[in-house]
Amino acid sequence: MTNEAPITYADAGVDVEAGDKAVELMKAAVRRAQRPEVLGGLGGFAGMFDASALARMTRPVLATSTDGVGTKVAIAQALDRHDTIGFDLVGMVVDDIVVCGAEPLFMTDYIATGKVVPERVAAIVSGIAAACEQAGVALIGGETAEHPGLLEADEYDVAGAATGVVEHADILGPHRVVSGDVVIGLASSGLHSNGYSLVRRVIASAGWRLERDVPEFGRTLGEELLEPTRVYAADLMALIAADGVDVHALSHVTGGGLATNLARVLPIGMLARVDRATWTPPPVFSTIAALGRVPRSDLERTLNMGVGFVAVLPAAQAGLAIELSEARGIPAWVMGEVSAEQDATPAAGIEVVRGAKGVIGGAVQVVGAHPAT
Repeated sequence: MTNEAPITYADAGVDVEAGDKAVELMKAAVRRAQRPEVLGGLGGFAGMFDASALARMTRPVLATSTDGVGTKVAIAQALDRHDTIGFDLVGMVVDDIVVCGAEPLFMTDYIATGKVVPERVAAIVSGIAAACEQAGVALIGGETAEHPGLLEADEYDVAGAATGVVEHADILGPHRVVSGDVVIGLASSGLHSNGYSLVRRVIASAGWRLERDVPEFGRTLGEELLEPTRVYAADLMALIAADGVDVHALSHVTGGGLATNLARVLPIGMLARVDRATWTPPPVFSTIAALGRVPRSDLERTLNMGVGFVAVLPAAQAGLAIELSEARGIPAWVMGEVSAEQDATPAAGIEVVRGAKGVIGGAVQVVGAHPAT
């Protein structure tokens, strides 16, 4: 039997006018996240970027990355605050490109939601645009999709992709790392955007509410968990370009933790020994560990433990690299050194991590204990 009344797209739960209003609300924010190479404006079928500058490069290599924010969006939705999650997205996507020494050029985003609320979508995109502006990356396009019946009205997820470029001769990575290099840690702003499935399970099990004031944090639990990911792109590009600093390798400490991500950028036959005694993780990490009685091994494989990035470079340049990083507002310190594995004596009874995510790389051993707080 056919339905006598006509069924419209709006009846199916999709509001085209709301989508158009969201675009209007986000235009000003997106205009600030531009570069001179961007052609056209917001609303085209494709974002366009003038790549003629690449013709002046000897052997330009494009680098690309895509990622999302994971279950951290559940915290944003619970707190009904959506203007910071964009920093998490840009950090997860753009900073992966810098690892190989590439300059990020442009980014696109994708938002899927159960119901388009223009103000909410505009808040999400404003955060993405602000983070792109900070990173020197152009936000050249995106898509917002309404998925009624698949997502609840207040639910959404975000993803993005970015592209960068590097001269082939300037690519960073394991091929540059040598014995005697040091490992420098660059501080994270907090949890960043990894491990939130563990974090949410721990706080739910403990019965903690997001509105709970936590003296160790100096703010509420929700505010701490929503702290935006530090976006390192511009700072790392400045470090790479600095006179007197020859960065050999970079590693973005995301899913998998410090040891596995560092091992990915070391050559086979090299061992990096990292000492926990060189830094104190922010209180959020010890709080999660204590609340959930999370084993240290699991904690370190899941969370960044206060280290958002690591740089591998010659020991003689460590002081200058740290000085330059801290001048840009990022605490940094020497956390370990690299040696040929055949010349090293791994600490007895402590795991040696080798490669990860399909990469057969070097080895990392994390030793010692964090200073007491």
